[in-house]
Amino acid sequence: MKTDLSTTKMLFYGTPEISVPTLNFLFSNYSVVACVTQPDKPAGRGKSIQASPVKQFAEANNIPVLQPTSVSQKTPDGTAFADTIRTLAPDVAIVFAYGHIIPGSVLAIPRMGSLNIHTSLLPLLRGASPIQSAIRDGCTETGITLMKMGVGMDTGPILATVTVPITNKETAETLHDTLQAESPKLLQRALPQYLNGDIEPEEQDESRATYCTLIKKEDGEINWNQSPIEIDRLVRAYTPWPGAYTYCNDTRVKIIETTITSNGTLQIIYVQPAGKNKMDFTSFTRGYPQCPLPPR
Repeated sequence: MKTDLSTTKMLFYGTPEISVPTLNFLFSNYSVVACVTQPDKPAGRGKSIQASPVKQFAEANNIPVLQPTSVSQKTPDGTAFADTIRTLAPDVAIVFAYGHIIPGSVLAIPRMGSLNIHTSLLPLLRGASPIQSAIRDGCTETGITLMKMGVGMDTGPILATVTVPITNKETAETLHDTLQAESPKLLQRALPQYLNGDIEPEEQDESRATYCTLIKKEDGEINWNQSPIEIDRLVRAYTPWPGAYTYCNDTRVKIIETTITSNGTLQIIYVQPAGKNKMDFTSFTRGYPQCPLPPR
């Protein structure tokens, strides 16, 4: 007879908006003993201090929130954090876009281990920017992987996956939203199987591993020597952040939307000059005749 899983004690690590529907699923179906999220940070144009989306959800639903400045046991703060987790005695930890590396000693505290949700089909695109990288690199599909965490970055054995296609109109924003919606569905299917011991973890094939790095603001500058297809992918991959951009006579211009025409030419549809509103490309060429795009 299968046990009642609703009393399983879950510890959740997460920070951004993409994590919230998954937390909501866990909160609705299990016992979430605490949420671990990054400390409040300045955000927006006014740089006011804001709580993470995960913290906002947790507080609205009376879930205890932990915001350590460090989870490493090499620091006094990390040691205190590990002691707190032991006191909570979670059965399982679920990690989804927390934003900090969690040491193996802390991952080992939950009785049934720690699981990670990664927005790629591992071992492909291990690292910090799998959504943007999948579009920029021209992948035709990506997905979500549920894995058991170990000491390496995204290297643990795979428990379950879901695959989603990437269209030639996909942006990081639309792909983010698709994967955000698919994550709770994957957990709904796979988590009970894992808790009941019905999943055989599958080791990753290291020979297929690829990696992606943290994206920086300057990565959005367009190299016009690249092919039209590569530039279009970069624009879509970096929408909405950090945004693809170029310079025309010292004017910074954000390239918001492009497409590839039937003859393989890059067509610019919407742009936004620095300090101005978004405008269609025809209006831009009339208002900025000194700024030809693509530059010649």
